[in-house]
Amino acid sequence: MAQIPLIDIGPFLEGGPSEKQAVAKKVNEVCRDIGFLVVEGHGVSESLIVEMYEVSEEYFALPLWEKMRFKMPPDRYRGYTPMGAEGLALSLDDETPPDLKESFSMGPFAHPYDEYHFGTAGAHYFAPNMWPDQPTRMRGLWEQYYSKMEELAGNLMRIFAVALSIPETTFDDKIDRHITNFSVIRYPDQESIEPAKKQLRAGAHTDYGSLTIVHTNTDIGGLEVMTEDGNWEGVPWVPNSFIVNIGDLMAEWTNDRWVSTLHRVANPPRDSASTHKTSLLFFHQPNYDAIVECIPTCVSADKPARYGRTTSGEHVTMKIEKHRIVEDA
Repeated sequence: MAQIPLIDIGPFLEGGPSEKQAVAKKVNEVCRDIGFLVVEGHGVSESLIVEMYEVSEEYFALPLWEKMRFKMPPDRYRGYTPMGAEGLALSLDDETPPDLKESFSMGPFAHPYDEYHFGTAGAHYFAPNMWPDQPTRMRGLWEQYYSKMEELAGNLMRIFAVALSIPETTFDDKIDRHITNFSVIRYPDQESIEPAKKQLRAGAHTDYGSLTIVHTNTDIGGLEVMTEDGNWEGVPWVPNSFIVNIGDLMAEWTNDRWVSTLHRVANPPRDSASTHKTSLLFFHQPNYDAIVECIPTCVSADKPARYGRTTSGEHVTMKIEKHRIVEDA
């Protein structure tokens, strides 16, 4: 399996047909091979990213009782998740201890007040976000960053379409009312923590949706992917870039032409146990009623469709319910 490449998507965003095809060709190759890439030329301000880390660190530094005022409810993916509440490996039926992390999550905002978003089918996915009183600038910065990730995800989906030899705008009407969750995850230092057997910052898992966009502030105790030969390989940490990976839904959409690769977040080496890690993760998920079935260019007589129809909402709900740890009443 090839090393995870760095791809400049700027020529696709700013160039003509030949530049678009050149970028799409590279993306297609890596999505077939490993399903992870590092992108630059994305157009997201570095100053916004710096401010996101600053305000998020301010929030996580609050006392636990203060953070728990906004604890994530069981019926929606919004708010604070404390240490010990999730085990991502559980989504693959791997019994492991809880992940060593805490997080805060938000979803879509600024959408119309109508039947699609707030009726029986949509209310679960468009539940109001939960915002703490402090830091006061948290909501504004998070919403600004979320909007930039929406734009980047839309551009990546257009690159994906060209890479799959379908019209560039094919996915546009399937993501215009997307149900993406955005989380900032803080993995605390492990100076006073002795991880249990099989316990990691984030257990081995695949992501659920179309794609995930990740930014992280250090490569210590970093993201690792499983290679074809069963070894764990670190994902390169490149300043001012984003890690992008394919999710299960996109793998199904492409009839497994593209791969949703098993990955995890490792514990730091003991000589770096004092280092904490923070990551910004945009889990892009198409409209809840978007029909997902194998793309025609990914199906042939030799490779018939492996998956039946599903919807984006059905798929992600099933996955999320499996990785949450049910607390005793």
